[in-house]
Amino acid sequence: MEALLGFSRTKGQDQRQISQMEPTMTDIRRFTIDVPETKLRRIREHVAAYPWADMPALDGWEYGTNHAYLRALCNYWLDGFDWRREEAAMSSFDHFITPIDGIDIHFILEKGSGPNPRPLILSHGWPGSVDEFRHIIQPLAHPERFGGDIADAFDVVAPSLPGFGFSGAPPQPIGPRKMAALFNTLMTERLGYTGYLAQGGDWGGAISSWLGYDHAQACAAIHLNIFTMRHHAGPQTPDEDKWAAAFEVQQASQNGYRVQQATKPQSLGFAMADSPVGVAAWIIEKFNAWSDTSGDDVESAHTKDALLANIMIYLVTNSFATASWIYAGRETEGGRLISTDGSRVEVPTACALFPKELLAWPPQSYANRVYNITRWTEFPRGGHFAAMEAPELLIEDIRAFARALPPRVSAN
Repeated sequence: MEALLGFSRTKGQDQRQISQMEPTMTDIRRFTIDVPETKLRRIREHVAAYPWADMPALDGWEYGTNHAYLRALCNYWLDGFDWRREEAAMSSFDHFITPIDGIDIHFILEKGSGPNPRPLILSHGWPGSVDEFRHIIQPLAHPERFGGDIADAFDVVAPSLPGFGFSGAPPQPIGPRKMAALFNTLMTERLGYTGYLAQGGDWGGAISSWLGYDHAQACAAIHLNIFTMRHHAGPQTPDEDKWAAAFEVQQASQNGYRVQQATKPQSLGFAMADSPVGVAAWIIEKFNAWSDTSGDDVESAHTKDALLANIMIYLVTNSFATASWIYAGRETEGGRLISTDGSRVEVPTACALFPKELLAWPPQSYANRVYNITRWTEFPRGGHFAAMEAPELLIEDIRAFARALPPRVSAN
């Protein structure tokens, strides 16, 4: 993986520094993002050579990514975007790699302020990346630097999902349940935490759910900004029936990508392997459709730099294809059902409801049969990418949830 991606990973002295920082951190090495200039040049050449004249110039977003917007974004990609600036911002955090079950798991570790920071693992989803958390890691770890209380500090662990970004890929598709097992090993065996909290949106919400269900001995509580799991008995009230029917209607125009990635991700991967513009179109359409935008102005929710930094992570790591595997992996694990016997996630669960979330939340009566919900918060704004769209709301909700929990989470 190291030679393939062109990233440098230092050992020796850095490994000793890791050991001094946390004695239980074994089999972990530092990781440095340093994309070769040759790879950046190849990406630029592909973007510059894209045959725009061969694509129908459909207006709007009804049939997919807006032609005019994508072309303007690509012009900025060539003339205004600076990967090295984004790379430097990402590198302001401490990055590490550790092998778990034969997969190199990349993660950011930001040790929290004060004597008793709570361990917290943040899990991203698709088509996002660990860079989604760029603006919440420091406030969560060091609240006193942002006008908050040092007692709210967390040790923040933010991994790249297996197959995504800077992590290695499994040999075949795996789903969120297996990823949860890998992340529990990361938190307990690699980092030595006897207890921790988990937070996630998109696939991170499913991973956090499985952490709370399968690994409750270590995962003390979960915070979700998406509802992805289902109860085996289905809706039980008129309100729940109404939600389920509306959900199917809402998802009808969004299911194409999901079905493709759940059934034939390899075919899609071949198509995207040498097309940076294709990858951008596939991803940008989701950021526009799933975010709390003003009309169809994706930049009312996200800057060009933020959008392109996320896209570039897929490109510089050659991970578009393997990131798509998670959809197929979930199917092999049994889909969305949390159980077939009516058991639920019993650890305390916080639900953060952002109004433009793509996957509409059910009535709380339904959610209560899937989770032990102790906090239910409805927000006035924000969408699917909560850490990017409404970071201050997400941060405060995580803090408030953690304050109400018993102090059982700690490091060895």
